[in-house]
Amino acid sequence: MSSTTDKIKGAANEAMGKAKQGLGDVTGNDKMKAEGAAQELKGKAQATVGDAKSAVKSATDKL
Repeated sequence: MSSTTDKIKGAANEAMGKAKQGLGDVTGNDKMKAEGAAQELKGKAQATVGDAKSAVKSATDKL
């Protein structure tokens, strides 16, 4: 995947995770809150991978 794709998917997973957590709070569903937290972390990891790919590409382009 490209760095941009990783960043977009990461942002989407973060947003969905936050939404699930909010919905879990409102409904009192602890399982949904946990799933949301996990999805948010997955999104942050994806975004970090995208940032790392961008940094590597940028560094190699300078060579």
